[in-house]
Amino acid sequence: QVQLVESGGGLVQPGGSLRLSCAASGSIFSINRMGWHRQAPGKERELVAAIGSGGSSNYADSVKGRFTISRDNAKNTVYLQMNSLKPEDTAVYYCNADVRRTTSYVYYNYWGQGTQVTVSS
Repeated sequence: QVQLVESGGGLVQPGGSLRLSCAASGSIFSINRMGWHRQAPGKERELVAAIGSGGSSNYADSVKGRFTISRDNAKNTVYLQMNSLKPEDTAVYYCNADVRRTTSYVYYNYWGQGTQVTVSS
């Protein structure tokens, strides 16, 4: 089995910064795509940013220029640096990963439990 554990959420004032981390552990051969999604109350879950194993990344238009996704493949960990935070960034942030558990070319999709980010004065 594979577990994704997020950390780093909290309460921050508008204009502030937070850094989220997500560490994957368990039966892991390799990890392909890793990403961050978020879900605000009453809204659907949306992709915030994603990064491939080689470092290529993509972002939602709403966070471009403010958020940066990165990963440490040796630690099976993905990060989300969030700067210039706005109240509309308030949501539960979920980590997501496509994991190859054995030498076979089969990937399984896993989700973390989520971490709350609240941007408020």
